[in-house]
Amino acid sequence: MAFVEPIRNWYARYERPISSFSLIFGFVFDAVTLRRVDMFWENFWIIAHLFIVGFFIALIHIRENQPGDEKDPHKAHFWYVNILQFFFGGILSTYLVFYFRSADILVTWPFIFLLALAFWANESLKRHYVRLSFQLSLFFLSVYSFAIFLLPILMHQIGTGIFLLSGLSSIIFMGAYVHVLFLFIKKKKEINRKMIFISVGSIFVIVNFLYFTNLIPPIPLSLKDAGVFHLVQKNQTGSYFVAYEDLGWRGYFQLYQNYKEVPGDPVYAYSAVFSPGDLNITIVHEWQYLDPAQNKWLTKSKIQLPLVGGRENGFRTYSESSNLSAGKWRVNVETLQGQVIGRLRFNIVPTKTEPLLTTEVK
Repeated sequence: MAFVEPIRNWYARYERPISSFSLIFGFVFDAVTLRRVDMFWENFWIIAHLFIVGFFIALIHIRENQPGDEKDPHKAHFWYVNILQFFFGGILSTYLVFYFRSADILVTWPFIFLLALAFWANESLKRHYVRLSFQLSLFFLSVYSFAIFLLPILMHQIGTGIFLLSGLSSIIFMGAYVHVLFLFIKKKKEINRKMIFISVGSIFVIVNFLYFTNLIPPIPLSLKDAGVFHLVQKNQTGSYFVAYEDLGWRGYFQLYQNYKEVPGDPVYAYSAVFSPGDLNITIVHEWQYLDPAQNKWLTKSKIQLPLVGGRENGFRTYSESSNLSAGKWRVNVETLQGQVIGRLRFNIVPTKTEPLLTTEVK
C-alpha cells in the first residue's frame, strides 16, 4: 500500500519525541485509570499485552527466515518491532504503577529501579530488539512480575511458598515458550542459547535476592492511608475519629514530622492497608527508635493486627505505644515475613502543654 511507506518514514524521523511522549502519556494514563490489582479488567489488560508481546517476538524471528528479509531485516520488521516496543511499554508502565503504590519507595527502591530500568531499556535500546536474548529477558521479567502478584490473588494467601511458586511457574512458562518458539525457527544455530540462559537466569536470581532481602513490594497489598495521631477512636458507625497537629504545607516537606508528646499520653499509629477480597492475613506494626549512640534502629515493640481484604480504601486498624523517648521514631507497617508495606516517620518532641489538635473522621 502506497500510504504505508510515507507513514513509516515520518515515524522513523520523529521516533524519539513520539516515543518519549508515549512513555509519559502511558504512565500517567495507567496511574489515573488502573485501580486495583485484583480487578478482572486490569489483569485481562496485562494478559492481553503479554499475549501480544509473545506473539510478536515469535513473529519477528520466524519472519527472519523468510525469503527477502535477509537483505534488510530492520526494514522488514519495522512495524513488528514498534508494536512489540509499544506493548512492552504498556506492561512495564502498569507494573511500575502497581508496585510503586504497594510500598515505601525508600525501602523497596531496588525492585522499582529494576522495573524502571527495563522501562527505559524498552524505550531507548530499540536496536537490541533484533536480539532474541534481549526480548526474552524483558518478556521473562514481565511474566515473573505478573505472577508475583497474580498467584496471591488466585490462592488467597501470601508468603515465601507462594513467591517460590510464582518463580517456578514463570520458569516453566518461559521454558515452554522458548521450546515452542524454537520449533518454528529454522536457523537455530545462529541463536546464542547460552546468552538466553544467562540473561533469564540472572533476572531470576536478582528478583529472588530482592525478595529474600525484603526489597520487593508486598504486592498485592498496598498502604492506602496512614498517620501518627494523638487520638484514634472507632465510633459506632465503624468510622475512625482521629486527632492530630495540623502542620500545614510545611509538613509535606518533612521526612520526620515533629510530634509533641505529653508525658503519659499514648501515641497512635493508624494504617489502612488494601488487600484483595478473601485475602485475610495478619500485618505487623513495628515500633522502632533511632539509638543515637549506636546510630541504629532498635525495636521497641511488634504488634500484630488482623487484616480483612476487599475494602477499596483499605482495612483500617491502629496500634499505640506510650512513654516514647525524644528523637526519631518510625513504625514499619509490614507483613509477618518482614516485607514493608509502608513506613510512618516522626520525631518525638516532649512537651508539658497539650498541643492544638485538628480532628477528622476516616
